[in-house]
Amino acid sequence: MTCSDFSGAELSGHEPFLLQARIPDGHPQFLASDLFQDHRAPQPKGDAHAIIATPPLAFAVRRRDPEFVGPAAPTPGETKRLSDIDDQGTLRGHVSFALVYRGRVPEDGDVAQGDPVSVIRRALGEALVHYYPLAGRLREVKGRKLVVDCTGEGVLFVEADADVTRLLCGGLVLTLRLNHTICDAIGIAQFLNAVAEFGRGLPVPTVAPAWSRDLLEARSPPSPSFPHREYNHVPLPPPPPSAADDDMVMRSFTFTSADIAAIKKRLPPLLRDTATSFEVLTASLWRARTEALEIPPGQDAWLVFIANFRAFPELSLPAGYYGNACVPPTALTDAATLRHGSIGDAMALVRQAKATVTAEYVRSTLDVLVLRGRPCLAVHNVFAVSDNRHAGFSRVDFGWGKPVYGGPADTIFGVGFFVAAKDRDGKDVVVVPIVLPRPAMERFAAEVGKLCKA
Repeated sequence: MTCSDFSGAELSGHEPFLLQARIPDGHPQFLASDLFQDHRAPQPKGDAHAIIATPPLAFAVRRRDPEFVGPAAPTPGETKRLSDIDDQGTLRGHVSFALVYRGRVPEDGDVAQGDPVSVIRRALGEALVHYYPLAGRLREVKGRKLVVDCTGEGVLFVEADADVTRLLCGGLVLTLRLNHTICDAIGIAQFLNAVAEFGRGLPVPTVAPAWSRDLLEARSPPSPSFPHREYNHVPLPPPPPSAADDDMVMRSFTFTSADIAAIKKRLPPLLRDTATSFEVLTASLWRARTEALEIPPGQDAWLVFIANFRAFPELSLPAGYYGNACVPPTALTDAATLRHGSIGDAMALVRQAKATVTAEYVRSTLDVLVLRGRPCLAVHNVFAVSDNRHAGFSRVDFGWGKPVYGGPADTIFGVGFFVAAKDRDGKDVVVVPIVLPRPAMERFAAEVGKLCKA
């Protein structure tokens, strides 16, 4: 399930962005179906408190003709190189994000008046003056290097209406699709916050954008100092029986602070008091997923997580850098060892992988990417975790309030996102969308239920 249907939007793959938005004007109109719902799986049994599973919806969508929104003022016509982190094979594809806003009655003094779609369209053009490479087109040059031709052609913008009678509140869903080579989650959230600031009437973005992709280029000559097993090309063994099942389903698992505390109680005392929520959830879900997929002894179980390195002073990345600034440290163990070991054992592997991420590790990653022809990550038996909780989506306010959900609109097999959200009582929770074959999903849900029992 995807959050929006872009099939008729004439997306060529070279556009950095596509945005789609609809805000109702008093009618029962909405943009898309529920986020992360499983359209085919039965309602979960047992510990259903940890699972979001809503019934399917059927409704008609009326999409307006796509239009290009370009910069609101002239911008430089130039060609810019992406960094050697940006153009690796793993990032050469599109990812989707969604922002969901509650309906509200406008009040006198609101900074965002009039049709909200018009507000977004206008603000987008103003933001693209500052982020003008995003209005350009990607191109590959010698050595599979990617560049952006800053043509000012603009961002594809689509407005759509849909009948969903249980959303009479007049809420809004804003979705976007972007080529991941252009920026990471922090970068796209930075751009969206700039658009939102223009929507609220600010004259310039609070954070000035910085390109500076030349700061993340491989050394000459490249000289990797780490093995970087995550980019090794290895023959794939036969998949486990569960993974061979092409009946994939997606569910989202919600973890409250009480759930995380319950998992921490399973740790040894020395770990319990120092474990972060990221470490606890990553280790627990990696182990539960390996168990659910029944990966046999003798096969490796890989964990990859996305580590942000903007804060390393040795790399001199300026504030406002909106390119990809993450590396994928890896934990590796035998599947049987992971399945039969403790959560504490798994968490120790997570911590070891975290400790490898230094400025030198980043430089080594740049070198190996160039030496190996900008490869993709190894994918067999891999669980990749991306923590989006602090990226900045929760702050995107166009003038009608902050989103109740802001983050990835979908995921794929092998990738899990940590997304910040609020429960019905306004308390912080972590939402983790997961894709698995149906039989494995039922086993995974059972494992999560056991984890969260106090």
